[in-house]
Amino acid sequence: MDEQRIRQLEQLLGGARDGALLRYSLGAALLAAGDAVAAVRRLREAIERDETHSASWKLLGRALAETGQSEAALNAFRRGVDAAAARGDVQAVKEMRVFARRLEKTLAAAASAAQ
Repeated sequence: MDEQRIRQLEQLLGGARDGALLRYSLGAALLAAGDAVAAVRRLREAIERDETHSASWKLLGRALAETGQSEAALNAFRRGVDAAAARGDVQAVKEMRVFARRLEKTLAAAASAAQ
């Protein structure tokens, strides 16, 4: 099912419906299918098309975290908070702040353990 949905979305790339929402949807489908690396690429493309698309920022942070790129994920969440706040998307701001705090704690714990 996921592969079929991914193929359908990929067929729309470059067409009249191509934009942030399509790239976000493709990134979400790829992440759900377990391909976080490809999801990161598509979510970055979504943000290139609309830097205020807070859902793309949130999912990008999750995908980056899944690929082990914690610092980049934290940066995505922080930038996403700014984008969401600018749009008035209060719920996305709250969610990304929670995700960012969790990552900050994880990174701080890892830094302490390394010393």
